[in-house]
Amino acid sequence: MRKDSRGGRVLLKVAGSKSFLRFGAPVVPALDRFVHRITGGRYLLSQGGVVPVMLLTTTGAKSGARRDVPLAYVPDGDVFYVVGSNYGRETHPAWTANLLRHPVASASVHGEQIDVRAHLLDDAEKHAVWPKLVDRWPNYDVYTERSGRDLRVFRLDRIDGTTGRARHER
Repeated sequence: MRKDSRGGRVLLKVAGSKSFLRFGAPVVPALDRFVHRITGGRYLLSQGGVVPVMLLTTTGAKSGARRDVPLAYVPDGDVFYVVGSNYGRETHPAWTANLLRHPVASASVHGEQIDVRAHLLDDAEKHAVWPKLVDRWPNYDVYTERSGRDLRVFRLDRIDGTTGRARHER
């Protein structure tokens, strides 16, 4: 579904609403994890939306436990960008703290398991990529305004299986 289609425009409006923040945001991630589990990682409930969705597995910053979170992402060549919007809530989502503490994670993208290393973008990097992110999901601007905070943006680089280094570091 494209954001300029009728369904895409409705999805953007609903996902940017305060009602969705209150009622949908607590439910949709759990449904995504359930669908991902029963389809063997091939599908996510949110997958048919305006932006692609991955299941990111991080290591808990405090607990050390594995945490799965469905996230919209913007692909750019061999990297993925994810935004810690938390649907416009006032606090950063927990998964961003997890990546700050433990930057190596795993992403399930269309059934493919990919090891990644997260890099928190600095202001200049974020400024350079922000138009591309908002072009794919205009609600990032809505979420920024609603939350009153600087949204964290991470670049997820694929890790080379033989060296353990991000591919762009080679």
